[in-house]
Amino acid sequence: MRGRRRTALAAAGLLLTLAPGCGLTSGSPMADDVRPGTIGRGEPLEGARLTVTSKSFTEQLILGSIMGIAFQAAGAEVLDRTGIQGSIGSREAVVKGEADAGYEYTGTAWITYLGHSEPIPDPHAQWEAVRKADAKNGVTWLEPSALNNTYALAMNQANHKKYRTNTLSQVAALSRSDPGAVTLCVEVEFANRADGLRGMEKEYGMRIPTGNVTQMDTGIIYTQTAKGSCVYGEVYTTDGRIKSMNLVVMDDDKRFFPNYNAAPMINTKTLQRWPAIPEILDPISRKLNNSVAQDLNAKVDVDGEDPHQVALDWMKEEGFVR
Repeated sequence: MRGRRRTALAAAGLLLTLAPGCGLTSGSPMADDVRPGTIGRGEPLEGARLTVTSKSFTEQLILGSIMGIAFQAAGAEVLDRTGIQGSIGSREAVVKGEADAGYEYTGTAWITYLGHSEPIPDPHAQWEAVRKADAKNGVTWLEPSALNNTYALAMNQANHKKYRTNTLSQVAALSRSDPGAVTLCVEVEFANRADGLRGMEKEYGMRIPTGNVTQMDTGIIYTQTAKGSCVYGEVYTTDGRIKSMNLVVMDDDKRFFPNYNAAPMINTKTLQRWPAIPEILDPISRKLNNSVAQDLNAKVDVDGEDPHQVALDWMKEEGFVR
């Protein structure tokens, strides 16, 4: 019966379910042959037509697919609007009701969307502040995951063995005792952000000569760090190349960098109509952490697999869907 509904909707062009004419006119149906596993039992979303959105980078494509697959298993028809360019588009789609849901990051919402200059150091308090502030925008945030896609410094195994640093405080101590030892490869943006290099130096009391800092594109940072061309490279904590290149990530022991925990962002009217959504997504969010994200991201960025297939395989492996 669900298969017949998919066919009928596809033939009808899969018009958006909310706010006709608001601007989202493209997208394609998710048509995964999935049934409830540990989530979606009883198909509580039977009859729902939900639009899932995401940004365009690998992790977001995977998270958007995970959400859409979960909704399908629970009985919904899902329109795939993942892969929206830029940081704001997918967010605005949920706010305006052009899309129903997507995974978003707490730090991005707090700083970029809600306009606060100071992040909140405690991850759960940061999520709670975002949840409370965004309610007035017609957006409900569900429980956050441990997946925290934030900045970090990393080094290769040889340099880790040589310098034996595991925290940013230890990197700072090394920069003071042996200034020449701390060389950095960073992005241009990171080098100039208050919550990037300059703020990190100030918070930790680092002394890094300007000549020890090389600015380059993101992808090159990983390869140069792996080669040891720079002792420390700026990385994102969920990037799949961390594991594939066997890099060691320094712990942000003073909690300087903002928390960017991924959590479902749901249009509040959608949630009111389909109140079973949290029971479908909460178990999935509880399984997501940096290690899982690194593995999934690596399958796409290192192994060249399709993001949607990576999401589907993981959902099946975890038993969420069959």
